Amino acid sequence: MNRSETADEIGHRTPVLIVGGSLVGLSMSVFLGRLGVPHTLVERHPGTSIHPRGRGNNVRTMELYRVAGVEQQIREVASVLADNHGIMQTPSLVEGDGEWLFKEIDPGGGLARFSPGGWCQCSQNDLEPVLLARARELGGDLRFATEMMSFDQDGEGVTARVKSRETGEHTTIRADYLVAADGPRSPVRERLGIGQNGPGDLFHNVSVTFSSRDLADIVGDRRFILCYLTNPEADGALLPVDNAENWVFHAPWHPEHGETFEEFTDERCVAHIRRAIGAPDLDVKITGRAAWHAAERVAERYADGRVFLAGDSAHEMSPTGAFGSNTGIQDAHNLAWKLAAVLGGWAGPGLLDSYDAERRPVAEATSARASNRSVEHSHPGYTPAAGAGGKGPKGGILTVALGYRYPRGAVLGSDPAAPVVPEGLQLAGEPGSRAPHLWLDRAGARVSTVDLYERSLVLLSSEDGAWHTAAEQVAKRLPVPLDSYRIGSGPTADLTPDADVDWAQAHGVTEAGAVLVRPDGFVAWRSEEAAVEGARARAPPRPPPRRGSDVGPVPAAGHFERTLTSPGGSPLDKCLKSQLTCENRVP
Repeated sequence: MNRSETADEIGHRTPVLIVGGSLVGLSMSVFLGRLGVPHTLVERHPGTSIHPRGRGNNVRTMELYRVAGVEQQIREVASVLADNHGIMQTPSLVEGDGEWLFKEIDPGGGLARFSPGGWCQCSQNDLEPVLLARARELGGDLRFATEMMSFDQDGEGVTARVKSRETGEHTTIRADYLVAADGPRSPVRERLGIGQNGPGDLFHNVSVTFSSRDLADIVGDRRFILCYLTNPEADGALLPVDNAENWVFHAPWHPEHGETFEEFTDERCVAHIRRAIGAPDLDVKITGRAAWHAAERVAERYADGRVFLAGDSAHEMSPTGAFGSNTGIQDAHNLAWKLAAVLGGWAGPGLLDSYDAERRPVAEATSARASNRSVEHSHPGYTPAAGAGGKGPKGGILTVALGYRYPRGAVLGSDPAAPVVPEGLQLAGEPGSRAPHLWLDRAGARVSTVDLYERSLVLLSSEDGAWHTAAEQVAKRLPVPLDSYRIGSGPTADLTPDADVDWAQAHGVTEAGAVLVRPDGFVAWRSEEAAVEGARARAPPRPPPRRGSDVGPVPAAGHFERTLTSPGGSPLDKCLKSQLTCENRVP
């Protein structure tokens, strides 16, 4: 960072300014740090969250944390809830065993076919410190107790004015881009005049933290993630924090009827929790209360010039299914590699247009499904409008969490009319979908294909094909970071799949084909067959190799280079709108 002093303020320069230091902002910092992008984060609160909320981290989010090198630390701090599974509902925890809406989050272990990881129940107050430490390890400039007061943008960047809430010092920060992860009431979104679509407010709850030594005996061996208590006189949702003494209770709240937050006194909360659980003499000590509002809203657009919305500033959705924070974290991952590409000079600013094109439809589909699940689960305080429910995307929670796709955006060969969330989980290498997970041997280490995708484009092909040679030559001529892996069991293979795995079939290509995967693990393009002969017939005369290069003319290289750069059909030009600039560009 460059630093200059004036009479009454200090100026800083940073490529990316992140506004908001909760889950999404901290995740953005980690992802940018992994990609080597300097950045500054400002957060008005003095530290990370102190309230145990937002605990459901889905399989896709945990894949992203895996690649970012922080998964193990997260699972360690979340270990106390590692054996909690399923959602239960009952009118009383004292009488009867209740009904399980589902008892296992991954019955039969079927998730292993699709992912190297799994869900993780890690509360926000435990997760954020892990992300904070990792972001700082990666060089992030993170400033808590610092509030952004205003910002302006021009064609070259964004100028923000921030204030330390501890010292009162004002600072001017100049950034190339600003990412707003500043929550559902986003001042940045309001400043930009970006509207929102959707039904709006759904319901309101008061989240009560409490301690009780005797409740663990009542719960017994029912290790649920969440239990809906359906006593009509005192309904609510109970969540364990440590399965022993600390708990969270979500009580319905109706401000639309004039009910105020202040009415939720300790005495009222204790009485409500006792009635809901069915134990009138239960020891209950209230340790905290927080208001929260469930809504279904999606911003009309995710970007305005050099300013981008992520997380709750871009979308709000019902908490049922834990889709909200996960969608926000995945927003950050999608945007991070694109910012890195543009700032790194291997893609033009047009690539950033695909952020809205890809992520906004995902939020619209996911928020509809989240509202549907609130209807299905009879969430406390939620009285859906007549006819609500059944209108969201079909498929189970895994299909929504992992199977979403990008019909439009930075991909080539996708069907723009295809649903964002398919009816069933389909991860077979289609452009716009998350690339399939396969276990591989790489130099004696067992890795997933998911582990290959982060800092570069990746080309997968068989060891006997010409695609690898083509990719090597293209990588020497273009500024695009490109890693190529030959998959097979022979001596020239870079990766060896398990004996019963056909990598090409899993990716929807033949042994002669190839698959190009983006840094975020989504398929950008694929060629089902070899294209060497056609490329030879169509290729223009090759320019001489650059000095010091041993690159010679290879027909497949010409075909592949045009795939990467030609305005007529390129995942990095036409579809990614990246406006690549490179030497020896093929006409």
